[in-house]
Amino acid sequence: MVASVPKAELHCHIEGAASPELVMQQGERYGVDTSAFIDPGKGYIWTDFTSFLEAYDSAAALFRSADDYILLTEDHYLGLAAQNCIYAEVFASPDHAARIGCSYTELIEAIATGIRNARASTGIEGRVIAVGLRHEGPERVEATARLVADHPHPMVTGFGMAGDERMYRQSDFARAFRIAGEAGLGLTVHAGELCGAESVRDALDHLGVSRVGHGVRAIEDAELVRRLAEEGTVLEICPASNIVLDVFSSYANHPFRKLEEAGCRVTLNSDDPPHFHSSLANEYRIAVEEFGYQPQDLMRFTKIAIDAAFVDGDTRTRLLEKLGS
Repeated sequence: MVASVPKAELHCHIEGAASPELVMQQGERYGVDTSAFIDPGKGYIWTDFTSFLEAYDSAAALFRSADDYILLTEDHYLGLAAQNCIYAEVFASPDHAARIGCSYTELIEAIATGIRNARASTGIEGRVIAVGLRHEGPERVEATARLVADHPHPMVTGFGMAGDERMYRQSDFARAFRIAGEAGLGLTVHAGELCGAESVRDALDHLGVSRVGHGVRAIEDAELVRRLAEEGTVLEICPASNIVLDVFSSYANHPFRKLEEAGCRVTLNSDDPPHFHSSLANEYRIAVEEFGYQPQDLMRFTKIAIDAAFVDGDTRTRLLEKLGS
């Protein structure tokens, strides 16, 4: 029954969605030894959040051209469609692309082409959230926001910030988010994952976001949880990622259900699925097997995701029609 539920995703990093097999193929193509960060029998190799970022960057560096990003994106969206996903957003980092000489416009058009190719064969819909990297600093994130605002693309409908949450304060990035918001982009930010409830509160106070990536450590502050519920802020929760990265010690301790029962709008997402031995379908399975939901409850999380998606009204209506809403 979980397999048959229509699914939607708001929180996944495009390079982080690359399978180890695809990355190894890219390594062979470019003559790069991937054994330092991929075990062919076990997948990506890392031990903590810092080494995870290193493995992520090493894999991302093997997507070096527009054609590479088309391949990556189409592969990702076809895989999602096979899981009965009807809509998905992906995070794309101009900083990652710039490191390998791919311009922002080339990057976005390549990702858009990959989405369009997958849509043509499966009907899946998708959009792109351009992200700044927090650990690159406020000036760099602001430059990314200006780049995105100055080069609009119909598939780029959101702006966010990823990277190491432990660096800088949310308020340091207020100008970047203001630039993106004034350009008409939806706003989301990673918060409440490695850092506590205060990072979620600061995001609400300073960045004007309608969604929070992760946000799970808001559970540490009952007043903040009430605020999230009252303001209708959507939480892009990634259960498997939270467990693998030791944000919580077990699914029994994970606050997904407590947050939902408190009135928060929660969604299910895969984050960087192969790094965490997960998939979008697996996140929905976790909701049933670990959090105690019934398969019929899952449609509620899909609807919240579509309601919160950074899409135009006509697209949202079409997606909701697929749910019978």
